[in-house]
Amino acid sequence: MNHKHAKIIFIIFVNIIVLFGCSPIVEKNLVEEIAPVTFWSVQKGDEEKYRMSTLIPPLVKEKKRLLTVQVDLLKEGVKGFNLKYYRELKLGQLRMLLISEEIATEGISPLIDTILTDPDISKRIYLVIVKGDFDEYINSQLGVQQDLDYYLYRMFKHYDNQGKMTVVNLHEFMKALHSPSHSPVLPVFEANNENFQYLGTGIFKNDKLIETTNNLEEQIYQLLSNDHFLKYFTLRDLSFVLGHVKADIQLDINKAYSELMLTVQLDGRLDEIAREHDSLTRDELSRFELEIESYLEKQTADFLKKLQENKVDPLHFRNHTLRPFSKPLEEKEWSDKWEQMEVKVDYDLKLQPLKDIKN
Repeated sequence: MNHKHAKIIFIIFVNIIVLFGCSPIVEKNLVEEIAPVTFWSVQKGDEEKYRMSTLIPPLVKEKKRLLTVQVDLLKEGVKGFNLKYYRELKLGQLRMLLISEEIATEGISPLIDTILTDPDISKRIYLVIVKGDFDEYINSQLGVQQDLDYYLYRMFKHYDNQGKMTVVNLHEFMKALHSPSHSPVLPVFEANNENFQYLGTGIFKNDKLIETTNNLEEQIYQLLSNDHFLKYFTLRDLSFVLGHVKADIQLDINKAYSELMLTVQLDGRLDEIAREHDSLTRDELSRFELEIESYLEKQTADFLKKLQENKVDPLHFRNHTLRPFSKPLEEKEWSDKWEQMEVKVDYDLKLQPLKDIKN
């Protein structure tokens, strides 16, 4: 290359730099300057503020840590996080919103409305109610469980629509919230410095948490509401464990809307008996079946009575008021009738033992 050509190339190179106003040397790597956020935890803070927390998932080798800010508004929290961390936090990977039980009893609409207006946040984000201090749990597990935030997300993803525990995303919650025939539900977990444990289904009246199922109610709820199957059905009061329980549900509401008849055909195995017995006979198995049927009828009726007293319908019984050529009852009319309705429950249980039966 002669001197003249080299001079022309140099002039062109200088002009390109001047025209585009940038250095030929890349000084910033945008990928290294951002950090995707997997969850937000929102709890009660000081002086009526929110205490927002998130776990920083590093894109380079860096010790994970929990960021916490005290804010009046969620979007203020996003700004606060960015001021406390040298990378810009991005919400495109936000997959979980964990809300304290204290906030949930007061109403979660302000939080939900903020999430809904943000185009960067997916409507498939999982909503979770937490009893206890979630920050305490996260801090205690940072050095124990690697990629803890991703592990929690995979847990919700795995159990979604399986009927083993309640898993609800934002889209599903809003659909139930604005439907006259549904009472919204969300999963409730208990957090402490050692465990993050599923407690049961949180039942909402409008946007406020009013009730959480106990262990037996949760099993009844899952059996009646989802795919009508439980891998294990634990009856602690009777010292039985049933396995691979399948339910065929029949529900009838009379024309006067004064009586509801719930019939449940149960088929399952007698997996465990925590009581003394030498051998299982056919007569003893029949006696066990009657004992379990009577117990479940009472417990299910008590659970439904509690729903009536609270005027909530998480099992969507109102859908059964639909008659040919007519619409279901209006929301207030159904609520009044549901509260006063006589509920009858009948279980028919067929058990298969895990060992031979003696005649």
